[in-house]
Amino acid sequence: MDQSDSKSDRFDFAKLAARDRYKLLIGSVVPRPIAWVTTVDAAGRPNAAPFSFFNCLSSDPAILALGVENHDDMRFKDTGHNIRVTEEFTVNIVDYANLHTMNTTAVNFPADVNEIEAAGLTMIPGEFVKCPQIAEAPIRFECKRHVTLNIGKSREIILGEVLAMHARSGLVNDRYHVDPVALDALGRMGGHGYCRSTETFDLATPSEPQWRAAQQPVPAPTPAE
Repeated sequence: MDQSDSKSDRFDFAKLAARDRYKLLIGSVVPRPIAWVTTVDAAGRPNAAPFSFFNCLSSDPAILALGVENHDDMRFKDTGHNIRVTEEFTVNIVDYANLHTMNTTAVNFPADVNEIEAAGLTMIPGEFVKCPQIAEAPIRFECKRHVTLNIGKSREIILGEVLAMHARSGLVNDRYHVDPVALDALGRMGGHGYCRSTETFDLATPSEPQWRAAQQPVPAPTPAE
């Protein structure tokens, strides 16, 4: 860490270890949505795992992005391998009610342990892809792989095109607005931290005339005679 000026500290990423860059990034880019990804392998066996390197990148086409890390020895983890083989995945949004079940699927179980069964999850057959949906999730996106970006030995970025979205009844109104309070989505913070999205506020972007009008000084009140 260097003093770049009297009011800020500078962190030269070229001089930092990968783990230190990771801690700075995940502590700063917050809150991050969580993708609870379900896939199947070539034999049709399901897998579920959470990812907080995740976001929506485009609506036309509808594209979701996953940052999938490899094992320490650079082998693909199940999610990355399964998407590579089947080119399909489903993103299940995690709400507060599923905090602990989501965390169970993140446990590094031995290969013979089914984390879906361990978490007590209910699987719904996919309609547009072969990957199952998590019935307990309030929103599910069925996706096909659009492109995979190999950005280094340790990680790849997978872009998936959304084929269909499934939402819990009553969560989306007739104007296609999702109720954020009813969704109660989790966000990932730094370290082991999480947050909830139930405390929200609206802030409309003003037009240029509205913005300019707001910059005008408010006239001082006329003194009473």
